[in-house]
Amino acid sequence: MAAFRAELILRYLRPHRRTVLLGVAALVVVNLLSVSIPLLVRRVIDDLQDGFSLADVRGEALLIVTLATVMGAVRLTSRMLVFGVGRQVEASLKQRIFDHLLRQEPGWVQTTGSGEVISRATSDVENVRRLLGFAVLSLTNTALAYALTLPAMLAIDPWLSLAAVGLYPLMLATVRLFGGRMMRQQRRQQEALASLSDLIQEDLSGISAIKIYGQEAVEEQAFAGRNRIYRDAALGLARTRSTLFPLLEGISSISLLLLLALGSGQLESGRLSIGDLVALILFVERLVFPTALLGFTLNTFQTGQVSLERVEDLLRRTPEIQSPAQPAQPAEPARGAVEARGLTVAYPGSQRPTLVDVSFRLNPGELVAVVGPVGCGKTTLARALGRMVPVDAGQLWIDGVDVTALELGALRQRVALVPQEGFLFTASLADNLRYGEPEAPLQRVEDAARQARLEGDIRGFPDGYNTLVGERGITLSGGQRQRTALGRALLMDAPLLVLDDALASVDNTTAAGILRSVREQSARSGMGRSVLMISHQLSAAAACDRVLVLDDGRLVQQGTHQQLLSEPGTYRRLWDREQVDAQLRAAS
Repeated sequence: MAAFRAELILRYLRPHRRTVLLGVAALVVVNLLSVSIPLLVRRVIDDLQDGFSLADVRGEALLIVTLATVMGAVRLTSRMLVFGVGRQVEASLKQRIFDHLLRQEPGWVQTTGSGEVISRATSDVENVRRLLGFAVLSLTNTALAYALTLPAMLAIDPWLSLAAVGLYPLMLATVRLFGGRMMRQQRRQQEALASLSDLIQEDLSGISAIKIYGQEAVEEQAFAGRNRIYRDAALGLARTRSTLFPLLEGISSISLLLLLALGSGQLESGRLSIGDLVALILFVERLVFPTALLGFTLNTFQTGQVSLERVEDLLRRTPEIQSPAQPAQPAEPARGAVEARGLTVAYPGSQRPTLVDVSFRLNPGELVAVVGPVGCGKTTLARALGRMVPVDAGQLWIDGVDVTALELGALRQRVALVPQEGFLFTASLADNLRYGEPEAPLQRVEDAARQARLEGDIRGFPDGYNTLVGERGITLSGGQRQRTALGRALLMDAPLLVLDDALASVDNTTAAGILRSVREQSARSGMGRSVLMISHQLSAAAACDRVLVLDDGRLVQQGTHQQLLSEPGTYRRLWDREQVDAQLRAAS
């Protein structure tokens, strides 16, 4: 495991090895200068003790100032180089993760949970950045500091040097003990802050529901509870920090006092000069910071390795839905013809398939409805047409080509899928409409809005097509959101339009007008767009060319509205129930 982690770290550093080597070389120079300066100070002090005048040592003093200035500049350079590597890895890793997530199937993203995915893409990546920047720099600097400073100290006085640094293991142990606690407390504080932010975001999105049901007091209490948790976590972290740093200063002071006490005896006996004692004091103080930092560095290093593995686990996941290695090139033009041959779809981890042995044809230019009870597999059929769910080869064909043989981008240019809950981005109405074709001119945007019966609503907005749509389209009504999502699909001019209950929030008259305008536009363009309309409203399905009836994942009936009403079965049962519901609503 350790070898695997080391290989991972080296793999991430390898593209930046030149920068890392320059940074390490700069650290070597810094530590050499750090050792040289106390030795020069010792010489100056001893020279003054031997009767040299200040003018005699002025040149050496100037050299010390010059070396200190150079050391500061080189140290800054080393930090910029090594920290820069961490930042570069962070940026490239975030891009890799984002690109990788876009290639995953929607089902995995939804079942995994956005919180877990975001955690790996943010917190874990930040830990990796600290590992490859701060941890690498700190460990290298500490190793060089001890490797170059201890020999210089031992050369002056071995026993005094060992006595002075004898308390440093206690300092390291203290940092390790408190460092782990601080990391846990910091994690709790971050989780509490995230929970607080989630509540704020949720309440701002659902402010209308809060007002309608008068739940302001309940939400205030919920916020107060989470705010207390955040406050307690922040105070706990502050207490730990307030305890740790004075302890470190105390241990450092004891070490320095021990050096002064033992060094005084050495001075009296003549075995140590004042310059030697001053040099040892400077060396001891120089080792305090790397030693104290080493505990934090080791914690950061361990946390970074765990995060690196979590990120790698995410990046190693292979999407279940991918473009074929050698995509097929359709011989026929895009016409919107669909054929299902024994289509069976099962979601990963499910005990039973959602669709079972479904077979049907959809001819170019045809308007076909798909109906059935709740949970019968209608939405799964819509997703299968766009390969949003895994589909086996040889079961679903579009324009004579197996959907699994088509490149995903090419397939989704042929299929415009409009879900029931069309997602809208925080952007203008025009940009939301042209999302599938970002370069589409305004004329095409207006045509798509007109087909979706959205043009009248847009004229009523103060900024028209430049009206900013709030987060998830919250500033629009349910019907406006659905028609915006529909207009986005219509703008693409895909030969196959799949409406997954996409007109549920639209009244019957508007829905009929939308379908009529889609057909008229298809006829004018000569494209012959096919429409597969999934709906729970059988009154809308009655106007379609044919109706497919699903029940428990199976295709149990198909035919025209009149044909299906004339025979017993699922469709007539659903129709009778809808008519009774309509009569009850009218009576009430």
